[in-house]
Amino acid sequence: MSTLTSTAARSVPLADRERRHRFWLGVCIVATVALGLALAAYGFDYYTLARGERAFSPKHALLKPTGSIGLRLGMLGFLIFLLVYLYPIRKRWGWLGKQGSSRHLLDFHILLGLAGPMVISFHSSFKFHGLAGVAYWIMMAVALSGLIGRYIYAQIPRSLSATEMTLQEARERSAKLAHQLSTQMILPKFALERLLQMPEASRVQSASLLSALGMMIRLDLSRPFQAWSLRRRVLGLHGAPWTLVGFRRIDSAPVEAAIATAREQAALSKKILFLSKTQRIFHLWHVVHRPFSYSFALLATIHVLVALMLGYY
Repeated sequence: MSTLTSTAARSVPLADRERRHRFWLGVCIVATVALGLALAAYGFDYYTLARGERAFSPKHALLKPTGSIGLRLGMLGFLIFLLVYLYPIRKRWGWLGKQGSSRHLLDFHILLGLAGPMVISFHSSFKFHGLAGVAYWIMMAVALSGLIGRYIYAQIPRSLSATEMTLQEARERSAKLAHQLSTQMILPKFALERLLQMPEASRVQSASLLSALGMMIRLDLSRPFQAWSLRRRVLGLHGAPWTLVGFRRIDSAPVEAAIATAREQAALSKKILFLSKTQRIFHLWHVVHRPFSYSFALLATIHVLVALMLGYY
């Protein structure tokens, strides 16, 4: 059965799978944002009250942690975190590991990792104390480290199928992109050199892991502005205002294709340059992230069991 499932998955074109994944991910993002906005709008006058005043609010019976809505939010939050742990379990469960794409599951893993803290915040009515408070702040640390881990994960060169490239494959891809840029006649060479400029390899190798991470972030943050500069140079003074001074894509497929190639080349060059540092940072991230994650799972389970034993269901 698993063989048939994996064969069927392979028979679906990669572009179609990617389009379907983005659709459902977008639906889940919209649903998560809508839920957060609805709860914030409905409960704003309650959540902003002091703790002693909340008991006199007509919404107290609904929004307190053991209220009709609050309790169901707690159940939903716990269910979300059970689903979050499907991603690490995937690596140890053969059948689950064959279902879908690891990168696609990672996207939902991150979304659930952000949706969970939001739901739990409303469940607790933004009051954190006792064992539940400790679990809450550990949960926030896990969510923050998860975002950092996703960024580090993206710094490892990967193919379109999300499989990790070897260093040789990455260099071959970089050389192909460099050749494409050398033959194009649209973007000025001196402007491309600024976009493709990287720190010296010796500086990167001698940098601490934290400094290397800071350099990677600075390069990524500067790239959109460098693309903006390229558009401005191509457009000149007359066309720039119509594209928000170059921040918006322009109606020229060759120009946008050249800029996209230049950005991909810059991103890939950076990944190759920082690869050894990225791998060390990613390993260290796992060492830090996992204990926090498992500690939260333990405390959250204890909290749920205590609530059940006290009859809050």
